Amino acid sequence: MSKSLAFVATAISTRFRVPLPQIQYRFYCSSPSHPSSNKLFVGGLSWSVDEKSLKDAFSSFGDVTEVRIVYDKDSGRSRGFGFVIFSNEDDAKCAKEAMDGKALLGRPLRINIALEKARGVPVVVPRLSDIGHLNRR
Repeated sequence: MSKSLAFVATAISTRFRVPLPQIQYRFYCSSPSHPSSNKLFVGGLSWSVDEKSLKDAFSSFGDVTEVRIVYDKDSGRSRGFGFVIFSNEDDAKCAKEAMDGKALLGRPLRINIALEKARGVPVVVPRLSDIGHLNRR
């Protein structure tokens, strides 16, 4: 894939007589608009939802291999979100499309493809003061 992109860049450079910079470029395929996974993040859960009721709500879309609700360490109360893991990625996508925004025990669900947690890797979030064009008046 990168050879064909390099060929296109060279052809454009030759056609318009623009020299190519002397920098090595790497071409990466862009990731899909949404990450692919069989794990769903389910937010907006009612405090009365338990693992069994969550599994029952999603099992009609395919084989649910694991359901986990996140609980507060101190109070033991649900934090209002959890994860549903399917054995098949297509089943997870179907469940996401069908259940996102639907009510479960009186509360609308917010469903996304779950991102893998990166342990030990710092997350850098730019401050507004670091963005130069926003500071100019």
